[in-house]
Order: sequence, then C-alpha cells, then structure tokens
Amino acid sequence: MSGTTTAAVGLRRRAAGAGANRWVVLVVLCTSLLLVAVDATVLHVAVPAVTEDLRPSAIELLWIVDTYPLVCASLLILFGTLGDRVGRRRILLLGYALFGVASAMAAVAHDPQLLILARALLGVGGAMIMPATLSILRQVFPDRRERALAIGVWSAVAAVGAAVGPLLGGFLLEHFWWGSVFLVNIPLMLVSLPVGRLLLPESTGGEDGPWDVAGALMAAAGLFGVVLGIKRLGGGEPAGSLLTVVPLLVGATLLALFVRRQRQRKHPLVDLRMFTRPAFSTSVGCIVLAMLALVGLELIAAQYLQLVLGLSPLETGLRLLPLTVAAMAAGLCGARMLRRFGPRRMVCAGFCLTALAVVLLTAMGREDQAPLLFAGFVLLGFGLETTLFGAYESMLSEAPAEQAGGAAAIGETSYQLGAGIGIALLGTVMNAAYAPGLSSVPGVPAAASAAAGHSLGEAYDVAGELGGSAGSALRRAARDSFVHGLHVTLLVSAGLLLLGAVMALRLPRAMQCDADVAVEVPSPRAEAGSATHAPPVRAR
Repeated sequence: MSGTTTAAVGLRRRAAGAGANRWVVLVVLCTSLLLVAVDATVLHVAVPAVTEDLRPSAIELLWIVDTYPLVCASLLILFGTLGDRVGRRRILLLGYALFGVASAMAAVAHDPQLLILARALLGVGGAMIMPATLSILRQVFPDRRERALAIGVWSAVAAVGAAVGPLLGGFLLEHFWWGSVFLVNIPLMLVSLPVGRLLLPESTGGEDGPWDVAGALMAAAGLFGVVLGIKRLGGGEPAGSLLTVVPLLVGATLLALFVRRQRQRKHPLVDLRMFTRPAFSTSVGCIVLAMLALVGLELIAAQYLQLVLGLSPLETGLRLLPLTVAAMAAGLCGARMLRRFGPRRMVCAGFCLTALAVVLLTAMGREDQAPLLFAGFVLLGFGLETTLFGAYESMLSEAPAEQAGGAAAIGETSYQLGAGIGIALLGTVMNAAYAPGLSSVPGVPAAASAAAGHSLGEAYDVAGELGGSAGSALRRAARDSFVHGLHVTLLVSAGLLLLGAVMALRLPRAMQCDADVAVEVPSPRAEAGSATHAPPVRAR
C-alpha cells in the first residue's frame, strides 16, 4: 500500500470515531439486527398456541402473522431518510424503545386486535432499526476494506437470526406460554438503549431544504399497497380479486407519483440519480432476484421435507440448518473474496453457484436423500449469501455517505419486495405445475380432486376423508404431483438466478478503495478535549 493511501485510510478511520471503538459499534449494531431478524421468524412456531389461546378468525390470524413485515417494509424509506436528516442514532434509539414497548404489549395481549396492534408497532420499530444499522455502519467504516468485513459480519448475524427464531420460539413454547417469544426482546432493549446512547456516534446527511413529509407518506402508502397485494397473491388469493388488485394498483400509482415528485424537487427525499449509477441499480436488482429465489425455495423446501418426506418441524429445521451455516461462512469470508475477485465476479459466481445448487436439488424425489439435500442446501446458502454480500456492499459503497440512510432503506425495501415476489411468483408456478396432476385420479370425485389441487396439505386432508383405495390413490397422486411441481419450480428459479448472473456483469470489475473521500479530521486540541476542530481535510 502506498504512503498516500495509508494516510487516507488513517484519516478516514480517525474521522469515523476513535480507532478500535468502531468494532464495538459493530457489535451493538449486530445485536440490533439479530433482534429484528429473530422477531421476524420467532412467531411462526407460536401460531398454533396463539390460535388456541386467543381464538382469532382466519383474517385476524393472517394479520397477526403479516402485519410486522408489511408495516416494516412500508416504512423503511420513511425512517431511513428521516435518519439522514435528524440523526441516525436518534432514530435507532427511538426504534429500540418502541420495539421494547411493543414487545411488552404483544406478550400480554389478551385479544387478537391488541396483538395485531403490537405487531404493527414492532414493524414500526423494525423499520427504524434496520436502515439505521446499515447507515451507521457506512459512516463508522469509511474505509471500504474494513466496511466489507463489517458488512460480512452484519450479514452473517442476519442469517443466524433467521435460523435462531424458530428454534428459540420452539424452546420457549416448550417451557413457557406463547407471550414469552416476545418477552425475550425486553432485556436486550434495556441493555441496548443505554449502551447505544453511550457508544454509537451520531451522524446526519445533507440538511439542505425541508424534509419531504408528503413524499415520505406517499412512499409508505405506496409500498404498503404493493407489498399487501404481493402477499395476497403469495397466499393463494385470486389475481382478479378486488382486495388484491386495488392495493396493487393504488400502491403502484402512489410509487409512480413519488418517483415523479422526487425528480421535480430541488431537495428530494431520495436522490434517484443514484439509480443512474450502474453499480447501484444493478446491486438493487441483484438483491431482489436473490431474495426472490431464496424465500420461495425455502418455503417449498419446508413443505417438501414435512409433507413428502414426513419429517417433524424440528427435523425440518435441522435439515435446513446447513443452509444457514453455509450462509454464515460466506458472510465471514465475503470481505476476502470481494478484495480478491471484485464485485462483478463475486456476485456473478454467487448466482451461478446458487443455480447449480437448485439444479442439483431437482434430483429430489419421493424418497429421502439426505446427502443430496445436505450438499444442495450448503451450496444454496453459500451461493446466495455470496450474492447478497457482494450486492449490499456494492450498493452501500456506491451511495454517497450523506445518503446512507436512504440507500440502506432502498436495499432493505428491495430485500422485502424480493421476498414477497418470490413467494407469489414461485408459489404460482408451483400451483400451476401441481394442480393438473390431480384433475383425473381414478375413483376420486371431481369436487374432491379440485379441493386437493389447492395444496398438498389439503390433498392429504381430502384423502383422509375419502379413505380406502381412492384416498390412497389421491395421496400418491398428490405427492407425485408436488414433486413434479417442485422440479418445475426449481428449474424456473435456476433460470432467474442465471438472469441475475448476467445482470451482475454490469457491476465494477474491481473493488475500488482509493477514491477521494472528504473527511473531517479533529485537531490535536479537539482530541485532547477541546471543542474546536480543524477544517475538513480531503484525503486521497
């Protein structure tokens, strides 16, 4: 490394805040992320207990599960850009407080309506926390090499949280009541609030012009409508249903008006010029495609393991554990791979490796093939995390530091939209390939065949009611049709992943670490405790 570059790195580290303290900041931020990631999945195993205790209607149960991700995805841009304006640490600490209060409300909820309200408040708190962690990370680690390592740790923690959620929920349900899955948040919040206030640095972006309140609300309402419509499609609702079409149309219209408004404003809420940079727009597209493949495949894989192979929920979680472990390993190795191979080859290789894993998994059949599943899930987890790591790092590094909150919010929103679209799209492909195989099963009435065509679980219920040879025939046909649909879905996913590999060719070939960065370096007197500071120094 040249002397000039070494000096620049030193200046950027000093500007970020006191040497090794930045790694302590990373620990605090990762704790925040772990909490949000766990809470996104911890309720899944508690749904039967909640249903038995609160007796919610089918619609109330749907809102209990979906309110948190729906509200969180809708408000990411609002709070991400607000943090750029009023202070990212301030928004993060408010998110901590709200998350703790909402967790207490959820734990003691005595009716479905209160639990839905608490879950909505948890979504608001999550929307405050998620973009703030990434934007503070961007500020604390101005040197791209160190930032890449920090993002790798950050993404590995996210993978751990998603896997720990169901396991933690299952453990708590075995020993306590369902509200305990929310109470675990409160001690962490009680610790995170004072620690975060003490250790986290405050930072803001550009403060020119007023914050666009109308634009923020327009983006939130538009995203709410789009995500709601996508979730309804993913839940099997008819595409022509008014409750599906209207939210999609209204949401898409509001987002189009939001984009138009931002282009016309002198001081936009989100600088859409970031999307004119190939590295930024390509990274966002890669995040959407990667999540589209991951969430849809995980959902279908869980059904295959439980309904076709007959594994218990715990056994299913253990079978999927290699995927999480491989994702953690990829996150921890990501910084080294990015320096060696560069964003283009890293993200492209990640997509190709994931596509290879998906094609390998098409060998799954009606019989359990544990070694095949292990190898497929390891490749899948490593490939997808490699892709997401490279895309997130490129997106965050490409965005201006003053727009870090908005850029982080865009990345997290892309993550949520990709997940929703993945469930809707791959679920539709799965149903289209599955249902025809049950249209003419010998000895099964047409009405029973139609009901069985909705899902494999429903087919098993219908087969149990029929009994005898007709029930057995329907059960075999449904299992065979599901495996066929799984193969078709995997091939479609492989095609989308290869499309992502082609898209990744627009990313930079090498990791640029020596660009000009303007940083404010404290004077010696300031470091000694004085309130005065030296003027900004431009480091090269």
